[in-house]
Formats: sequence, C-alpha cells, structure tokens
Amino acid sequence: MNLASLGLTAEQERVYRYFLRVPHADLDAAAEELGVHHLSSVVDRLKTLGIIDVSLASVSPAKAVDLLIRRRVEQTSRELNQLSAAWDIVRDLAEEQRSGRPVEIVERIEGVENVNRRIREFSSAKEVMNIANVVRAMPPDDEKVRRFRKRLSAGLVSRTLVSEKALSVPGWLETAREGHALGDLCRVSPEWSRQVLIISRSVAFVQIDPDDRTVGALLIRQPGTVAILVDMFEGMWARARELNEPELTPIERQVLQSLALHDKDETAARALNISVRKFRTHVAELMERLGAGNRFQAALLAKERGWL
Repeated sequence: MNLASLGLTAEQERVYRYFLRVPHADLDAAAEELGVHHLSSVVDRLKTLGIIDVSLASVSPAKAVDLLIRRRVEQTSRELNQLSAAWDIVRDLAEEQRSGRPVEIVERIEGVENVNRRIREFSSAKEVMNIANVVRAMPPDDEKVRRFRKRLSAGLVSRTLVSEKALSVPGWLETAREGHALGDLCRVSPEWSRQVLIISRSVAFVQIDPDDRTVGALLIRQPGTVAILVDMFEGMWARARELNEPELTPIERQVLQSLALHDKDETAARALNISVRKFRTHVAELMERLGAGNRFQAALLAKERGWL
C-alpha cells in the first residue's frame, strides 16, 4: 500500500521513505541516489507537512500517517462543505421566482430583527464561521440557544472567534465552554474585527457599523468577496488560542523571539540572561503547547499563530 490516498505524490513518498531508512543523509547524495534533482523543494514540502524534520529525518510512520490522515480529513471536510453549499443556489432561484427579480449580490439589511430573520433563512446550512466582537452570556433555556443546540446535534459545523474582552463578560466563559463541548468550537483572538457571519462559505453577513450592531448588516453573495472573508477567518482562527489555553507570558514571548533569532541555545539563553537549562525547559513547554515535533516546526506554528 502507498501513501497516495493520503495526499502524497509518488515522488514525495519515495523521499519520505528514503529519509526513513537513511535519516540525516546528505541532501546532494540523496538527490543523486533518488534521481530527484529538485529534491530540496520536495523536502521543503514534506517539512511543511511535518513528516520530515529540520535535521532531514523522517518522523515515525505512525506519526506521519496520523498527520496525513488529519490533513486529508480536513480537506475532505472542506470539499463536502463546498458541495453542500451548492444547494444554496436552490434558495436563490426560489427567491428570484418568488420576487420576479434577480437576487442581489450585496444587500443592505436595516435593523437587528431583520438581520436575524434573514439569517434564519439559512437554518439548513451545514457550516458557519462567526467573528463576534461583542458577546453576552445566554441562559441554556433561551430559545435561540435551544435552536442552535438542536442544529449542532444534527451535524452543524460551527466555529466562533471572540475577542479577548469577551473573557470579562460575567458567565460568558462557562457558556462558551458548554457550547464548545457540544460542537460550537470557540477560540479567543487578540485581533479586532467587526462582526462577521459566514454561512456555508457562500454567504456572509457583515456588520455595517463596527460600533453599533443595531444599524444592520450587509448580506454578501459575491463569491470573490466571500472567499476573501473565509481566508481572513481561517487566518485568524489559526492564530487564535483555545478557550482553556493561557496567554503567552512575557518570558515565553522572549524565548520564541530568541529561538527565531539564534541558532544555538547557549547564545539564545545568554541574550535573555537565563540559564541554558531554563531556556530549554521553556522551549520544550512551548513545543508541547504548539504540538510541534521539533524546533523548526515550532517556529513555523508560532509564526502561523501570530506569536512571532
């Protein structure tokens, strides 16, 4: 059996298997033996996937397959969501038939109640992405909460990004944790953005006035604009932290910066005026927190999260 079903090309699999057998091999010698003249670019791709480390050693087969499976599952999930979103055209066509006019690509909706009414029209959607700059704790018996939980149990994929200031709202963190356990995945972002709701990667509601949600929202169907909003959300999501994940301490930020600037632990530790042992302890803790298999991967993940 090969790894093609998990997304690797035949060439990438050959290179992975080679460094599994001959870890830390010389790159030029490996390129000659494998007959792959652009080996460095293939290796860079395998490093990005996390299955070859910076020392040119393949990670264990179990870990490699686990990483590739997770990536494949995420990719398949996105493809299924795109197929599901294709059904949204039915609603648009029905609206055109009912109203006798084309569905507007960008529509201004006045008032919160009207916005909520239009959002409810998409209650059959299978995926939502939400950026909430203002939150409030809601009792579990609230009608909106009950409807939302019912949708989660029916298979809705929901992700919510909230600002750091949400943590100061009484009762909000407990409510968010309960929702998180039910499937409304939530992360805390240090970045500010106006209220945005993206439905099935095909429709977006954007708050008109960033300081006053009662004004209303823009309903956007233009594919290019929605795609940009999806990319913005995914980037913010990657950089955000989990609900239970503590913020970086000042020394942890300094360690990450020093790790990126210096090749040797001794030099990095000296720059921070701490012992090498203490520096390595911080590095190990940060690698575990990031889920990184090596320091090179830790630096990449930290950069993706906006920690560097």
